[in-house]
Amino acid sequence: MNKSEVDVIVIGGGLAGLTSAIHLSKEGIRVLLIEKNSYPKHKVCGEYVSNEVLPYLYSIGFNPFGFGAKRISEFQLTTHNNKSINTKLPLGGFGMSRYEMDFQLYQLALKNEVEVLQDTVIDVVFKNDVFHIETKSNTDLQAKIVLGAFGKRSNLDVKFQRKFIQKKSPYLGVKIHVSGQFPEDKVALHNFKGGYCGVSKVENGSINLCYITNYEAFKKYKNIEAFQEDVLFKNAALNEVFKNSKPQFETPLTISQISFETKEPIENHMIMCGDSAGMIHPLCGNGMGMAIRSSQLASLLIIDYLKGKIKTREELEKEYVRRWKKTFSFRLKAGHVIAYLFRKDWLAPKLLVFLRWFPFLAPQIIKMTHGKPMKV
Repeated sequence: MNKSEVDVIVIGGGLAGLTSAIHLSKEGIRVLLIEKNSYPKHKVCGEYVSNEVLPYLYSIGFNPFGFGAKRISEFQLTTHNNKSINTKLPLGGFGMSRYEMDFQLYQLALKNEVEVLQDTVIDVVFKNDVFHIETKSNTDLQAKIVLGAFGKRSNLDVKFQRKFIQKKSPYLGVKIHVSGQFPEDKVALHNFKGGYCGVSKVENGSINLCYITNYEAFKKYKNIEAFQEDVLFKNAALNEVFKNSKPQFETPLTISQISFETKEPIENHMIMCGDSAGMIHPLCGNGMGMAIRSSQLASLLIIDYLKGKIKTREELEKEYVRRWKKTFSFRLKAGHVIAYLFRKDWLAPKLLVFLRWFPFLAPQIIKMTHGKPMKV
């Protein structure tokens, strides 16, 4: 394939970018995917995926359980002062590392004749109904459609002066894989003062520990170890997991300036997917599922546009915004509210007591941040 003659350029090779590239290519659409990093690569991520996306993954030829993903059906929530609740996940989910999942999707993309370019996009210009993409090493890329799937923060967010990027975000994310004992069928969210940590097993039996905290609270400590010892380990469940496990990374992965501000699903005529279009609080545990779901929404509309069922770009963009908001607006708002309530140290234990009294409410709250199984 000549890289200068493609139908769709996908910027970003994470879950949203890879699944959309595979979907589009299966429909005979010429796709170029641009990813700055090589595969495989660890990322700061909760690594739990809701089963709502399984029908779609199967439809594009990807079976996570074929690569050892762990089936998850149980959920545990604890507060900073060690109140806890356990419940069933209404749909269930699976645990799979981004290291493995992104790599296997990348392999599937290559099998489906997706052209992959390892490079960094530095500018996108829309002119005369065509996108012109400038990269660090190649300035002659053009496409009818550009799909932005470049994650939480990107140089392109700065380039386009997106509103969320202009506000300094107080959140820091930290992730590590460890070896130790933890139920394969459980995902846990353990709160501590100033943040919360997700715990679940992934395909090789490793335990993924990923937490988010307020950077202002974190920077009072000289290093991650001191912060964990003085803050995280006040939660007895977290203390047990960390103290009785062995780190598999030399140093934890970190990411700063994580923003949960509202983003636009269309930016400079680019169709935005995954975290580029909007992020749900990790406390609600379904960012990976949302990324995959958004790629399906985008891909279906792009196919209709390129095959003439959608007549104009304006119609394409309006319909994507409408479907994106219909699918995600409520769960994003619910995620904001739930995260806000559990950030209140005095309130979170009271909420857990209330949920113990009325246990049927916990699955209903989980449903508010998850979707129904995707139709294919």
